[in-house]
Amino acid sequence: MSVTVIVSLKVSDFDQWKTAFDGHAPVREAAGINATAYRNLDDEGNAVVIGTASSKEVFIAFFTTPEMQEIQKAAGVMAPPEVQFLEEG
Repeated sequence: MSVTVIVSLKVSDFDQWKTAFDGHAPVREAAGINATAYRNLDDEGNAVVIGTASSKEVFIAFFTTPEMQEIQKAAGVMAPPEVQFLEEG
């Protein structure tokens, strides 16, 4: 069973962030994470990612690596993200 993950990020420039996000698709896919990025139409500094992972633990292990933290910083993420984990009920 997989979990749905919603990540809300404060970014300095959506297009810069989206380029980095798209460039790391193979790494996410190799980790078993499928995700789609969205631009918040009411807040251009807010990127939202909705995706799935095999478990909450798998997502956290992937998302919190030092490499991923550096990638986020370089992509213009300005604050810790808000992350929600959902499962079908």
